Amino acid sequence: MQYVRYGTTGIKVSRLCFGCMSYGDTTWHEWVLDEQASRPFFKAALEKGINYFDTADLYSHGKSEEVTGRALKDMARREEVVLATKVCRPMGPGPNQQGLSRKHIMEGIDASLRRLQTDYVDIYVIHRMDYGTGMDEIVEVLHDVVKAGKALYIGASSMWAWQFSRMLTLQRERGLAQFVSMQNLYNLIYREEEREMIPLCRSEGIALTPYSPNARGFLAGNTQRNGVTLRGSTDKMTRTMRLGVDAEDTVIADRVAEVAKRLGVAPAAVALAWVLAKPGITAPIVGATKMSHLDDAMSALDVTLDAETIAFLEEPYRVKPVAGHD
Repeated sequence: MQYVRYGTTGIKVSRLCFGCMSYGDTTWHEWVLDEQASRPFFKAALEKGINYFDTADLYSHGKSEEVTGRALKDMARREEVVLATKVCRPMGPGPNQQGLSRKHIMEGIDASLRRLQTDYVDIYVIHRMDYGTGMDEIVEVLHDVVKAGKALYIGASSMWAWQFSRMLTLQRERGLAQFVSMQNLYNLIYREEEREMIPLCRSEGIALTPYSPNARGFLAGNTQRNGVTLRGSTDKMTRTMRLGVDAEDTVIADRVAEVAKRLGVAPAAVALAWVLAKPGITAPIVGATKMSHLDDAMSALDVTLDAETIAFLEEPYRVKPVAGHD
């Protein structure tokens, strides 16, 4: 495993981040694995040297945090892992059970810590922007979470670059804890982040930890002619983000498969290797519901794509509507 500095912080993380969205309650999504089925994946990830784990209160409505917390408590020492969770998405029917208000964040971090069975998280991420709460309130309460020792660092996820820049400025001007990471949608069939967000993060020394490097499985072949997987046929977010719906998406996926065949690796490894090769990328988030998913992700670390191959993979791309912010 390779380890890299997390933006401008002093911590080191594995080149791959292990996403825990797929573990928890099978009633949340059909493709989610229950706790018993998920534990071998945590064990395998740790054995492969992965030390960076990402979950969220939203995932299985808290069950993912519980599963993740128990697995890491049983299998690793707390100081060995970098643990991230997120807040913002609805956790109940009430009007104050979501968003980034002081009330919800303060209640949310305590609830997450209880489920994760830890005194602190390494990174506390706002799970999208909350348009119903002012930026002043958001940055102030996140600073208080850090000063209370409940989170060591704070991060953000998909939003407009001007929003992220504005909050970074507010944090800097007021001497508040600053965002150290950006978790955004980025892959071969969605590259709009290259226009503003990625250059901004590189300029500010922000760790980039993109999600869906395989376009929620599309580039790995889960929704193509060779057969549709359970997640490929039921994942609503794939359709919401318009991943794999445009003609050029299929062309790119076919080219990924062609390169993979030539290199003797899985298409998923090629798609992930492309993301890893991009400047500024710290640790893409990878999920696994089969051991082969984790093996393919690991093999991507050894795949080197030359300039000609990268150009071949990128050439069909066309401008897309911005996605991932909702």
